[in-house]
Amino acid sequence: MFLNCHSYHSLRYGTIPLDDLIKQAADCGVTAAALTDINTVTGIYDFIKGCEASGIKPLVGIEFRCSHKLRYIGLAKNAAGLAQMNRFLTDHNFSGNPLPEKAPKFESVYFIYTLENAPAQLGENEFIGIEPDQLGRLFMPELKKKISKMVILQPVVFRTKKEYNLHRILRAVDLNELLSKLGPEDCCRKSDMMMPEAELIGLYNDYPQIIQNTRCIIEHCNFQYDFESPKNKKHYTKNKAGDIALLTTLAEEGLVWRYGRHNAEAKARVEKELKVINDLEFSGYFLITWDIIRYSNSRGFLHIGRGSGANSIIAYCLGITDICPLELDLYFERFLNENRKSPPDFDIDWSWKERDVILKYIFDRYGYENVAFCGTNVEFKYRSIFREVGKVFGLPKDELDLLAKNPMKLHQTNSIVKLVQEYGMMLEKYPNMRSMHSCGILISEEPLTNYTPLEMPPKGFPIVLFDMHTAEDIGFEKFDILSQRGIGHIDDTVKLIEKNRGLRINIRDTSLSKNEQSANKFLAEGRTIGCFYIESPAMRGLLRRLKCDNYKTLVAASSIIRPGVAQSGMMKEYIFRHNNPSKFEYFHPVFEKELGETYGIMVYQEDVIKIALHYGGLSAADGDILRRAMSGKGRSKAALQKVKDDFFISAAAKGHPEALSQEIYRQIESFAGYSFCKAHSASYAVESYQSLYLKVHYPVEFMVAVINNQGGFYRTEIYVHEARMAGAVIHTPCVNKSGYETALYGSDIYLGFMHLQGLDSKLSQFIAFERGRNGVYKSLEDFINRVPMGIENIKVLIFIGAFRFTGKTKNQLLVQVSLLMNNFKPENRGLMLIEQPAKEFKLPVLERSVFEDAFDEIELLNFPISCSVFDLLQTRHRGDVMVRDLLKYHKKQVRMLAYLISTKQVPTKRGNMYFGTWIDNEGAYFDTAHFPDSLINNPFQGGGCYLLLGTVEIDYHFPTITISRMAKMPFIPDPRYSDSEKRYTTQHNIKQDVSSTHRQPYPQEHEINLPRHRMKF
Repeated sequence: MFLNCHSYHSLRYGTIPLDDLIKQAADCGVTAAALTDINTVTGIYDFIKGCEASGIKPLVGIEFRCSHKLRYIGLAKNAAGLAQMNRFLTDHNFSGNPLPEKAPKFESVYFIYTLENAPAQLGENEFIGIEPDQLGRLFMPELKKKISKMVILQPVVFRTKKEYNLHRILRAVDLNELLSKLGPEDCCRKSDMMMPEAELIGLYNDYPQIIQNTRCIIEHCNFQYDFESPKNKKHYTKNKAGDIALLTTLAEEGLVWRYGRHNAEAKARVEKELKVINDLEFSGYFLITWDIIRYSNSRGFLHIGRGSGANSIIAYCLGITDICPLELDLYFERFLNENRKSPPDFDIDWSWKERDVILKYIFDRYGYENVAFCGTNVEFKYRSIFREVGKVFGLPKDELDLLAKNPMKLHQTNSIVKLVQEYGMMLEKYPNMRSMHSCGILISEEPLTNYTPLEMPPKGFPIVLFDMHTAEDIGFEKFDILSQRGIGHIDDTVKLIEKNRGLRINIRDTSLSKNEQSANKFLAEGRTIGCFYIESPAMRGLLRRLKCDNYKTLVAASSIIRPGVAQSGMMKEYIFRHNNPSKFEYFHPVFEKELGETYGIMVYQEDVIKIALHYGGLSAADGDILRRAMSGKGRSKAALQKVKDDFFISAAAKGHPEALSQEIYRQIESFAGYSFCKAHSASYAVESYQSLYLKVHYPVEFMVAVINNQGGFYRTEIYVHEARMAGAVIHTPCVNKSGYETALYGSDIYLGFMHLQGLDSKLSQFIAFERGRNGVYKSLEDFINRVPMGIENIKVLIFIGAFRFTGKTKNQLLVQVSLLMNNFKPENRGLMLIEQPAKEFKLPVLERSVFEDAFDEIELLNFPISCSVFDLLQTRHRGDVMVRDLLKYHKKQVRMLAYLISTKQVPTKRGNMYFGTWIDNEGAYFDTAHFPDSLINNPFQGGGCYLLLGTVEIDYHFPTITISRMAKMPFIPDPRYSDSEKRYTTQHNIKQDVSSTHRQPYPQEHEINLPRHRMKF
């Protein structure tokens, strides 16, 4: 009998989590309830499931509000009614027009008005909701005659007095108002709570017509939803037969392309997959993905297909992925099997510059009615909670900052702060606003408004009002259309090579780069700065420890570096076995046969399936149930228990000892939740090779592309350093050579204006545009006449040397720009400079040292170009040992002078420690370890050069220096200033890359608990 219930999906209004709302209804003996969240249907599908499980009839609807004012409540009679309301709300979301005060005429929707805003004339499907405290007014003649159109209206917004206070806080947050300034019209009534259904009906006993009207609505509202059937677009062609015929043709053509005409193994695999795909009716999903890839290729875009989709040979033959599943023994069942109800899941990456073009194609090709992004519920987070709640209590900004930035134990203890903490903690995990999923797209068979209203965020693509988990529950599987800068690195490098050298590289041909000899050499030496996924200090260290010089080892490295695998101890064990193949025994012959490539260690998710299949005797599909359940994706504990029971029964039937099976299942449980999809690792490895191939053979072009895609793991300075080490000549920005991005001429690199601190970005882009339109700038005066730039921005360009082509010094240019611009109005710029050209003054030549230029560069770029950071040190000492000699100093103490690149904080059982990455005076990289006890007296003090004292430890070919002492070395005084304080401030602009991890400490070798010898029986 409750026709107007709100959950916390009534954003910044309702206070009750959905499950709690259903439980309360069950406790109150409610037989029917309607979820009518404000302007959304986010929770209706979970509500339906929860109510049906609790024996409650679910009704679904929407409470329509405009500018915080209630218009009417809509209840869907059926699916058509929900679709009508969804389309109605979508139209207003897209147009921005206010909702009409009178509800639209929908045959399949009941509309309920409050007594205050009911229209004079009511349609057949329109009613007036009467709240209990309004019953006393029904003696009035004008209301008495409308009783036949009245229903029970007992809104539900909160559960307790405390939650009513929370509701008021949410309203104040939503209205950006102080709590004390809220009016009665801004909040719900204090009576908007659920009560026992019998008690509610009893209040209306004097008005049986109202009770009957309410029951009639409940009886006629029969919205039902089929949670089992797929809702994605079913067919690419007109029907199932057409889809499988086209997919078969494409697969056979791709089979010849990838394998030639006589590969029996590949042909058998193609036929097997086609049967499963057809049986599960997923041909359309494959073809839609193929269609997107076909369009991408027609535009010359580079894409990377990754994730479990690479387990499919059909995906490989269609060009969706570039991973051969036969080469890596990838199980198709990991991607698709007869137990899987939801469609397969392809993850496809494009350059961040080209992704929007792909998105537009998808929306145009499949229709804006049928395509939308998944939504997300952005929850109240720790910092935002204290800022938002503290603000409505009237706390000033400095106190809000203290609350947001500090843990609760450090907060003040006054009464207001206690209230902020108390109600703030109630809001944790509450949805705060709706947003757009970063990459998940739904392509629906029916218009998406059959399921949800749509919203149009600033990005310009519509979103549904539920998240990816709800989407999966109700029958959708998203297409992941992703972007990453790594592809931009590759794509832009190829274009730069063609422009700079006249060579066209077909980087899409992975046989060119994968396992290429020179690339393998760089890989084994960890010379991978700038390369996708393999450039971080941790990854470069792993590559060196493994002497990784081939594709398959790189695939394994890409998996074991993942936090879960490393945290389980499998990374350490893998490194040991890789370097000591004679010092362990395979646990069982099955481990040697099936996991020999990874030394008997379950490195990949597919390994769980292999062991379940070949040792336990389970089917591959049951092995995937096991894998999904243990990685947190399985939803049925009963299904997992059945597979576990079957594992032991089948293992016993195969004659395996019980103790051995118990240990192997323990290992499966230990590894499954941590392991990484092998196909995903392989996809990463292929892209890493493409990057590395370009870095090895075209290093200058590659580094410019990395810089222009705004880098990767490191800051721009490091990629500039890499380019210089590769033979490039680095120039500061120049108005006649640079663009907004960095420009390359042969081996000369001119940094782009985008890197200058304090320079307006739009004007930065206009400089190159105007130069392309009307030719190079002839002088400073010519530049001022053509570019509408203020004096401060021009001074930035002067200080960075952007007008050095004029032959004048910076000091002379500063005087000249002042004479030209100090006393004139911008609107007269062109007129003044044309009619009254500036006079040429003979200016004295003021000598300027290279160090002054270097400090200008540090101020504007955060790093010097004119000289090395080492040249700016007060000391001439450069350390006793260089990186090239470290392998000779195992267990010996060394003293080195080095420039700090990055630091990473990691937890250990003794406290937080740091890893540092540095370069020496010769430009070579090395790594250091800083344990908690040494950091007490030798902390990091920001970016710059340090004198280091430590002991060299060589761990499987990779030297690390364990630091005992270090001290930051001072720069020379800034020669541009005479003021003693300012002479030492600019050097603080020198940066370092800082990262941290909050994982559990990695286990020690004795804690890994993976036997290196067979069990004795």
